[in-house]
Amino acid sequence: MKIKICGFTQAQNARDASLLGIDAIGLVFYDKSPRYVEIQRALEIVQALPPFINRVGLFVNADSYFIDEVLCEVPLDTLQFHGDESPQECQQYGLPFMKALRVNEQTNIPKLAQDYHQANGLLLDAYNSTTYGGTGESFDWSLAKVELDLPIILAGGLNPETVGKAIQQVSPYAVDVSSGVESSKGIKDIQKIQQFIQQANL
Repeated sequence: MKIKICGFTQAQNARDASLLGIDAIGLVFYDKSPRYVEIQRALEIVQALPPFINRVGLFVNADSYFIDEVLCEVPLDTLQFHGDESPQECQQYGLPFMKALRVNEQTNIPKLAQDYHQANGLLLDAYNSTTYGGTGESFDWSLAKVELDLPIILAGGLNPETVGKAIQQVSPYAVDVSSGVESSKGIKDIQKIQQFIQQANL
């Protein structure tokens, strides 16, 4: 099971987590998030990573000039769009991208998968009308049990206690965790990450 851990704010913390064998780290370029990192800090984090870690930049309704500025300074591999970005807006940077969907009973996942068919994956997160991810809230995982051509990355309320059951129910391509493995916002607990990896790979 592929594992992404999102919301790192410290270089050594990201390096220590990556050395445990995760697949990707997420950097939050959304200034309303408690896990927001400025460009210089993001660069320090990326430079501390071991090889073969996918570096994901998370944006929420960001101005294209800002995204271009980040991309000029920080070598990202994948973009993750958590806002109301159109398919065209997501594609314009020439990088692989994931589109995050906030899921509830009204979310038409197959239709959105069709709309964003050029995405490299769909990230399914809990619906919250005021917050874009990182809430620690879960959602009805049966809603994520859909047949799509796009890989599904499951997020929302995952932690060492819930990730095994979530994977069993949804069979996603990957899982994405932030608050579920933290000691405080933006600081990841290495022991929790070890437990999370163990449970995700049972």
